[in-house]
Amino acid sequence: MALKTRKEYLESLRALRPNIYKFGNLIQDVTTDPVTRRTVESHARAFDASNDPQYEHDFTTTSSFTGEKIHRWNGLMETLDDIIANSKLKRWMFRFTGTCNGGVCVGWNAQNVMWNVTAVMDKECGTNYRERLKKWLVDCQERGTVVAGALTDAKGDRSLRPSQQANPDSHVHIKEVRPEGVVISGVKTMIAGVAASNEIFLLPGSAYREQDQDYAVACAVPRDIEGLTVVETRRPSDGRELDQGWDIPDTGITQAYLIFQDCFVPNERVFMCREFKYTGKIIEHFTANYRACIGACVAGQGDVMIGAAALMARINGLAADTFANKTAEMAVNNEATYAMGIGAMALGNKGPGGAWVSDSLAAHANKVLVATLPYETKRLCQEIGGGIAETGCLPSYQDFKNPEYGHLVEKAVQACDKFSAEARARAARLTEWLTLGAGVPGTMHGGGSPDGAKLVVRALTPVNEFADYARKLAGITGEIPEPEKKKR
Repeated sequence: MALKTRKEYLESLRALRPNIYKFGNLIQDVTTDPVTRRTVESHARAFDASNDPQYEHDFTTTSSFTGEKIHRWNGLMETLDDIIANSKLKRWMFRFTGTCNGGVCVGWNAQNVMWNVTAVMDKECGTNYRERLKKWLVDCQERGTVVAGALTDAKGDRSLRPSQQANPDSHVHIKEVRPEGVVISGVKTMIAGVAASNEIFLLPGSAYREQDQDYAVACAVPRDIEGLTVVETRRPSDGRELDQGWDIPDTGITQAYLIFQDCFVPNERVFMCREFKYTGKIIEHFTANYRACIGACVAGQGDVMIGAAALMARINGLAADTFANKTAEMAVNNEATYAMGIGAMALGNKGPGGAWVSDSLAAHANKVLVATLPYETKRLCQEIGGGIAETGCLPSYQDFKNPEYGHLVEKAVQACDKFSAEARARAARLTEWLTLGAGVPGTMHGGGSPDGAKLVVRALTPVNEFADYARKLAGITGEIPEPEKKKR
């Protein structure tokens, strides 16, 4: 089948065992339930784009295994063009949906990371992980699978290593190794797009030592694997997701806690089992690519914020050009993170298994920009939109439609005779959703904290080398080393 249609995608989700909960209720059908249907709709638009001649170049590729046309998020990123296409797809998806689409993002990165790392493990440890991964990848390509990626563990006490935790399930770990597979337990948290995914790709959440070897596990599991309970988390303004009308868009993202309880994973789905010394390389490769590509995510949403600001201005009776300086600032912010990410990719190279790895220094520097610039873009969007879009002072859809006073609300909200009160309300709600509510992606901590990124930047910046350039330019002949630390 390779290329899947929207209809086939929705059918594949309906075929999964219900194991997702939210607000205390088991969700029977993620494609129709009010709390999950919006994230499903977001991901469905990736299938629409794959089958649209206008966008198929960025949303499809050719399998390096079978030569067939496949969804791009199921392919390997083996060249610079391949990984740049990752960023293009992400920016398009944010333009189409206004928010994160983790099922066509994180799992894609995870499988490419493991394509490199399994090559090294097989060579040095005599394992056959790469062949297992290849078979799984080909199967995903043939089925057009949507794969969420799960890296972050619950972690527990941050001052203790995983093996020291009072609760061993604070990190996903191997409980038992059997001849035919492994049994895993533990919790992954803040995992995006699970409700819209067919599979979940698990990676170790950190670099581990020998005493933590049980936590060194990488595998792919069906979203409905026995023993997995998925708890969808609440996002700001979630209360409106049960409403009708324009109080919330038709798209959205969900994030989840994944609670694994004695889940059996067969060998053919296991790509790391206690090889702890390679976990650091997984984190290095994953963060380099992810933090390069995430610049496209915030740029894509920034594009929509420029559009929302322009709509609000026009509906308020003003030309969008009135705010040209502000929209230019927003555009600069968007292009800064997007281009910084592309630069990190261009400075990278092929990894040991043939998958592309972005430059870590530039990628982590980009993460710092991603954690700062979008907030300025949101502020500018709010400035242009005015109080109706920023203060939360807008009557609900139900109030607009109330038979007794709804017509009075409409008259109060309408600003310009050319445009309806409904148009103004929709534009205001979109602005609110993008800048204050559930549409806000995790720009601060999504993909890792900016403080963590700064640690990498600090470690990779050759201050001594730069000081030597400056010393020579200044004509200083003697060495000027760091002073010795004083003993206290």
